[in-house]
Amino acid sequence: MTHETEEPLVAGLLLAAGGGRRLGGRPKALLPHRGRPLVEHAVRILREGGCEVVHVVLGAAADRVREEARLPGCVLVDNPDWAEGMGSSLRVGLASLKAEALPVDAALVSLVDQPGIGAAAVTRVLSAYDSRGTLAAASYGGKRGHPVLFGADRWAAIAAGAVGDQGARDYLKEHRDAITLVDCSDVAEPYDIDTEADLVHLE
Repeated sequence: MTHETEEPLVAGLLLAAGGGRRLGGRPKALLPHRGRPLVEHAVRILREGGCEVVHVVLGAAADRVREEARLPGCVLVDNPDWAEGMGSSLRVGLASLKAEALPVDAALVSLVDQPGIGAAAVTRVLSAYDSRGTLAAASYGGKRGHPVLFGADRWAAIAAGAVGDQGARDYLKEHRDAITLVDCSDVAEPYDIDTEADLVHLE
């Protein structure tokens, strides 16, 4: 069977390295949600949304996350420079996907601290894939948000620009005309768990 006739492989890339600086230094991956660490919920959403391959970038308290969270079948990648911000985690995650045994055609990037974004949004953004050059993102009320889909042909340029807490923001601004925006306002809420006040969103 040639690669053309196979289903494209879009892997989930979960950025879960944050130290929760504004949460008194509680690692976001371990915040309790429905009785389990938040990182487990985020992985389940990616799987239910259609990502069979899932890589998780860990940073703050990585050893504790490995001990306390049940993440079977996930590739867990440590980002020693997690404190530099999201950009370093994105670089580490894309490098990990590049080394994946199966050829990955695109990465669907999600953030551990957005539990209001469920499987329906993941499925919608996944369905926007049409080539290894695809750029797609969920949008909420016309504003771009997560998850974001990066075709593999774009990874090198995205990684090159991913510095500090920017992640792919600059790259996406420069290539805004190429982005397929997928409206997810009716199926997801894109709030972040950043401060003590945001903890009300956890169950």
